[in-house]
Amino acid sequence: MIYTITFNPSIDYVIKVDNFQSGAVNRVASENKYPGGKGINVSRVLNNLGVKSKALGFIGGFTGQFIKDSLQSEGIQTDFIEVSGDTRINVKLNSNEETEINGAGPTIGEKDLNKLFEQIEALSSEDYLVLAGNVQKSLPRNIYSLIQEKCSNKKVKIVVDTTGEALTSTLKYNPLLIKPNNHELGEIFNVEIKNREEIIHYAQKLREMGAENVVISMAGEVALLICSEGVYHASAPKGIVKNS
Repeated sequence: MIYTITFNPSIDYVIKVDNFQSGAVNRVASENKYPGGKGINVSRVLNNLGVKSKALGFIGGFTGQFIKDSLQSEGIQTDFIEVSGDTRINVKLNSNEETEINGAGPTIGEKDLNKLFEQIEALSSEDYLVLAGNVQKSLPRNIYSLIQEKCSNKKVKIVVDTTGEALTSTLKYNPLLIKPNNHELGEIFNVEIKNREEIIHYAQKLREMGAENVVISMAGEVALLICSEGVYHASAPKGIVKNS
């Protein structure tokens, strides 16, 4: 089974306003609400591809219930831990340009975190665990590496999609796959990356530090996979960007 963890889910409230004017009353042309968060997005894409997964993480309040109900209506299994605060709402404003206002999310207590650890300790070598996105300030900054440590003797296959020290601290546990983007890759090594050759060079360094496979996303340039078999470039279909 593939398990995804989203520490700080959200309702993504996407609104379109024609010619948004700051400081004035604006009328919404269209609006949609979606369950959001990187781990949740992974589960939704897997579901679209016909692959089963189970979404883990923390939800709270009426906003958390919306996320749970929405995912289950899509046929996605969930096993969220309910906390006392409300799940956050992120506002995505689409007008002449895109503007985002992201909520902070609820505080995660020690008891809540221990419940998650109990779920993780039930995993086996047959399972995959996807750790994706940023985490609340109430959690340890090395939470991803703490989770990997608990999984290491069970040989759970780990995928990590986060940034900075939260990412590099996981490499000693040899994650199956990591996915920084090209800007985050430069930040890790404190360099300005100028071309694809440099991307490959520093991605190889991440493999030397412990990652088995490295995917580097590059926005319009799409993505590179650097692995033991070589370097692969993925392209994407052309189209009009509706929402980045």
